[in-house]
Amino acid sequence: MFSSLLPIARAIDRLNETVGRAVTWLVLAAVLISAGNALMRYGMNMSSNAWLEIQWYLFSLIFMLGAGYTLKHNGHVRIDILYGRFSARTQALVDLAGNLLFLLPMAALIGWLSWAGFHESYSIGETSPDAGGLLRWPVKLAIPLGFLLLALQGIAEAIKRAAFLVDGIPLEGQQAEEID
Repeated sequence: MFSSLLPIARAIDRLNETVGRAVTWLVLAAVLISAGNALMRYGMNMSSNAWLEIQWYLFSLIFMLGAGYTLKHNGHVRIDILYGRFSARTQALVDLAGNLLFLLPMAALIGWLSWAGFHESYSIGETSPDAGGLLRWPVKLAIPLGFLLLALQGIAEAIKRAAFLVDGIPLEGQQAEEID
């Protein structure tokens, strides 16, 4: 039943894997810009608000656009005191309920509400109030995009858990003997 939806889950997995791997390069860019900015500021007594802002823009992009990738790789913080003791079936039920009841509604709501902030910023050409500051709309676009990617990955994870629970399809990395 749910196994027919697995190609959709795999496509979402590929999307978030691609975006996540691309975002890792932003870490290098942020480090290089930060080091260069520090060298210019302390070595040559020169600074620019644009260089400071691009650092936090990059951090925002890494955080927002990497959320779906992190979910795909089960890297979000969770309290494993009880979860780790559950059977694979119970873990799948907890994950499915968490995705459907908490993750997807929250991601949809924040993504929807943040779109208006991006749209307004884009329409007025909002820039930083600091001298030499950057446009604000590109970083504001990362919010709805990040929550879209997170919601899509939540859907993919829900499909995989439902396929496991209903159709008995093992989850990625799961051994056959772990299935109840």
